[in-house]
Amino acid sequence: MSSPNASGWKPGSPVQDHNAMSGPDTVTGNRALMLEEPLIFEIGTTETTGVDLPEPTGGANRLGGLERAEKIGLPGLSEPETVRHYTRLSRQNYAIDLGLFPLGSCTMKHNPRLNEKVARMPGFADVHPLQPVDTVRGALEVINELAHWLIDLTGMHGVAMSPKAGAHGELCGILCIRAALEARGDAREVILVPESAHGTNPATAAFAGYKIEDIPANSDGRVDLDALKNRLGPDVAGVMITNPSTLGLFERDLKEISDAVHEAGGFVYCDGANFNAIVGKVRPGDLGVDAMHINLHKTFSTPHGGGGPGSGPVVLSEALSPFGPLPYTARTKDGVVHLIEEEDADAFSEEHFGGVMQSFGRMTAFHGQMGMFTRALSYILSHGADGLRQVAEDAVLNANYILRSLDDVLDAPFGHSGPCMHEALFSDKGFAEDISTLDLAKALIDEGYHPMTMYFPLVVHGAMLVEPTETESKAALDQFIMALRSVAERAKAGDETLKTAPHYAPRRRLDETLAARKPILAWEEPNPPAGEPTMSEQGGR
Repeated sequence: MSSPNASGWKPGSPVQDHNAMSGPDTVTGNRALMLEEPLIFEIGTTETTGVDLPEPTGGANRLGGLERAEKIGLPGLSEPETVRHYTRLSRQNYAIDLGLFPLGSCTMKHNPRLNEKVARMPGFADVHPLQPVDTVRGALEVINELAHWLIDLTGMHGVAMSPKAGAHGELCGILCIRAALEARGDAREVILVPESAHGTNPATAAFAGYKIEDIPANSDGRVDLDALKNRLGPDVAGVMITNPSTLGLFERDLKEISDAVHEAGGFVYCDGANFNAIVGKVRPGDLGVDAMHINLHKTFSTPHGGGGPGSGPVVLSEALSPFGPLPYTARTKDGVVHLIEEEDADAFSEEHFGGVMQSFGRMTAFHGQMGMFTRALSYILSHGADGLRQVAEDAVLNANYILRSLDDVLDAPFGHSGPCMHEALFSDKGFAEDISTLDLAKALIDEGYHPMTMYFPLVVHGAMLVEPTETESKAALDQFIMALRSVAERAKAGDETLKTAPHYAPRRRLDETLAARKPILAWEEPNPPAGEPTMSEQGGR
């Protein structure tokens, strides 16, 4: 029997014990439609190629001495081999188009195909950022229309459309706050961050040069208002607060928090990642928020993660709008939407800001993510005001349905705090002593689900954060609840088979600690020809 290489694949033999599915091993290693797939290096050889081209002649070497002296070692595959390889791998992925994706705090929801169709229209898909502005008036109209919707929905004064992700938007908002403080000669150096905030909040503030101080939560899981008020002072630039919070709770004291921060001379940054739970129901601007990023993938259904790229527009209060980044779009008195660059800012600032614009600079080279803008605007227009309100209501309804359907078998540490918002939070309290949250998550894979977010937020031991989103039906939720209830009951009973789950996945459970600390990032030929150096000997290429 062949020995496995570093990846775990055994070339030229059935895979033994790669899972615990019943039945005899097969000669191919395949199990019906569960196809065993080798590494791409093990399909072809370096001596073959999938194309037939003549050797190039007469061309000058333009690499300037940067060419490799040794072989690259890539296999030569035909087109069918290549397509089949990646298609087989894709069948082993979980995706929102396969089933419910319960990642808490990430809002993995269905992306309507109408939005995709609109984004693929030639006028949008083929637009290029270096085109003359006069040739992209339609694209600018789309950006400006979406900007107005975001301003209206949040009750804010202005918006920066160019940030390309939520964390990028956070940085934009904090830089606006820094610019506003510097403009009045106020050198504050502390940002307050509640312990229930997203982890990117303190990271962003620290990246912008601020000192971070935590604000504790009360017994309900919400910001301790007294602790926050007692810490306010002339050194506090502002507070970064996530609302609804990572605990799935609405910060009902946000207006009082904002008033206190403003009275102390600071600004309020709201992490708007969870805006989908309150869109059409609450306007953050009415609660005293000065800056808030909006993840278009979370609230307005643009593709998430690898399906992106992302987009994180930042809405700004009247106090911060003059300090936002360039460029921005604006409809001027001539009725035309213009792209306002640095050289145009002075001419238009009085009309739009009632004074001189004091932008902190640029966030990106161009104007933002056009494909995401078209998708988000399509989503907004197809829903309308009443539909967006229903989005929030259904997201909250679904999360509470999961919370109350499982709180008799899973500990809900803040279930006493009233209805949750967009996500339900559970802990590992009550599990058998040697069973962990990780064991439950791996067993959920056997049930056909991607696990929920685990061990986050950090304020809850063995946390399990579940966000069903508004796009799931009751039937889908009932099946997920049944699966999670079954696994939770096994965890409480101390079912030892949980510790070896998943049993039906293409691969057994990985040693995640070893994979993180000693990752194998390069394939090595198990038996290289004599005299040829291995990749590790060549520097781990």
